[in-house]
Amino acid sequence: MEHNLLGYYHAIEESSRKMLEAAKAEDWDGVVRYEGTCAVLIEQLRFRARSEQLDAAARTEKTHIMQRILRNDAQIRYLAEPWLAHCEQRIEGRQLLH
Repeated sequence: MEHNLLGYYHAIEESSRKMLEAAKAEDWDGVVRYEGTCAVLIEQLRFRARSEQLDAAARTEKTHIMQRILRNDAQIRYLAEPWLAHCEQRIEGRQLLH
């Protein structure tokens, strides 16, 4: 799949949206899967950004995309807190047994 620089931002946003959908469904494996997709896309974006620049309009669009990604991230973190607390309790419970 070939992306221009702004295309990477859109792809990361889409993966972020899918992560949020997975978190809402309590599909934590899905969250991890889409997080991995984001990580790959971010690396590709970093590489591409070395040789490509955004014009003023694209920079404005990038700012809006980044704001949406950050809102998704905040919602994912909020939804994940109970699950993370549950995991932490299970780990602590196992340590008490050993």
